[in-house]
Amino acid sequence: MSTTKTLPFDAEHIRVQIAQTPTPFHIYDEAGIRCTTKELMDAFSWAPGFINYFAIKALPNPEILKLMQACGMGVDCSSMAELVLAERTGFRGEQIMFTSNDTATEEFTKADELGAIINLDDISHIQFLESTLDKLPELLCFRFNPGPARSGNVIIGKPEEAKYGLTRKQLFAAYEQCKNRGIRRFGLHTMLASNELEACYFADTARMLFELAVEVKTQLGIELEFINLGGGIGIPYVPEQSPVDIYALSRRIQELYESILTANGLGSRLFMECGRYVTGPHGYLVSTVLHLKHTYRDYVGLDASMANLMRPALYGAYHHITVLDKEQEPLTHTYDVTGSLCENNDKFAVQRMLPEIVAGDVLILHDTGAHGHAMGFNYNGKLRSAELLMRPDSSFKLIRRAETLDDYFATLTDF
Repeated sequence: MSTTKTLPFDAEHIRVQIAQTPTPFHIYDEAGIRCTTKELMDAFSWAPGFINYFAIKALPNPEILKLMQACGMGVDCSSMAELVLAERTGFRGEQIMFTSNDTATEEFTKADELGAIINLDDISHIQFLESTLDKLPELLCFRFNPGPARSGNVIIGKPEEAKYGLTRKQLFAAYEQCKNRGIRRFGLHTMLASNELEACYFADTARMLFELAVEVKTQLGIELEFINLGGGIGIPYVPEQSPVDIYALSRRIQELYESILTANGLGSRLFMECGRYVTGPHGYLVSTVLHLKHTYRDYVGLDASMANLMRPALYGAYHHITVLDKEQEPLTHTYDVTGSLCENNDKFAVQRMLPEIVAGDVLILHDTGAHGHAMGFNYNGKLRSAELLMRPDSSFKLIRRAETLDDYFATLTDF
């Protein structure tokens, strides 16, 4: 098994870019994103009307969304800002899936205005949506929470403890209520795990939803138009981990589709909403070493902080680190790699073996293409960093400038 990760760019190109765009910044590899997108779409090409609704929350940048659109994907939205981002990027109608919780009236109104597929998180939202829009949309989807019947994982939690979705009893009642209101088009959705690398987990989820679709047809006479398997397919953040074999997973889901749905005369379309799987491995946080500190431990202090990449502090997540120009040097020193926030958990790595590091070294944190910049914040007055897209010809395009102090203070009054 490999204990290293490679970079899609060389040191010379990065140093030239640093001279133009001071660190820290995120880089996204367009060629890598296109390759992963093609693999996902090819793997599920057998599935009727297959669409992957890219989860905007993973990487909310118009350039990335245009890339998703060019690759034949839709978008998954969960807020007003994400709906507007989808709209301004050119997505319309059922290219948009709107899955939210504790949803405001204006968000439902906007989703309906765009013709998005509205995926309801609670049975009470039927009445709320009807009173908001005056009438229900012609197509509705419901998010299912199986409770203790399924396990979750560390990021999204146990289903029975999660705030998302309808119980089994509520799900059937919701379909029946809407059918009685004249709705004829329905979908089914679930999302039970995040960053999961066990392919069998997703096959088990498909089986659960397919069997549920048969029961809905048998008990209520409703044939589900589509089944959304959700996202959550993980990526190998740790070099020794193996990626999910998307083709093997697809073949297993196809077997289940044919043995459960097709065998019962059902032909529901198949959807997914992968975000991390598509862009996660193809993002990199570039940062410069400001200080070395030697107390009870040895610390490497970066110009980036958890404001640029929250996952290590939030989840204890691993992100591999490459020291530019020192890729072949032995890992002889143990460091905590830190940012400058006034929080002791502002650490990118704890007791990580790395080459000897000096001030001015450039560190590259891998796999920041999802839930990296997107989860940024302004605590301590830290400014959000720039984002760059590396084109297939290895040139760089600035797709989001870094924030300035004027941006930070812009919402204050009388200042």
